[in-house]
Amino acid sequence: MDTFYVRCSMVEAEKLLDQYIIDGSITGTCIGRHTTGSVGQMTVIIIYEKHYYRAGNRLTLTVVLDDITGSTRVFACGGGGGQGLFRFDWGAAQNFKNSAFEALKNYIK
Repeated sequence: MDTFYVRCSMVEAEKLLDQYIIDGSITGTCIGRHTTGSVGQMTVIIIYEKHYYRAGNRLTLTVVLDDITGSTRVFACGGGGGQGLFRFDWGAAQNFKNSAFEALKNYIK
């Protein structure tokens, strides 16, 4: 699931994502965050990075939050995994993308 809606504010969603991905991991970090607009027309872009041993490198997770529809919408996309020509990453990018879902699963509509 790449896009889903949650029953919490964007601020709360950000906190839950940070707790799960950064605080809940040894190698998880936030490498970028951008906010634009105001409540009701706000968009937040967060880029996380984490080392995955099975992929043999660091992966990124880009999460976009917005409240344009009146609810908090979450979009997540993992990338950067894999080695070689075919970028085979043993499912690590998908696993990292699923972190957004796992962090917010108790609030999904």
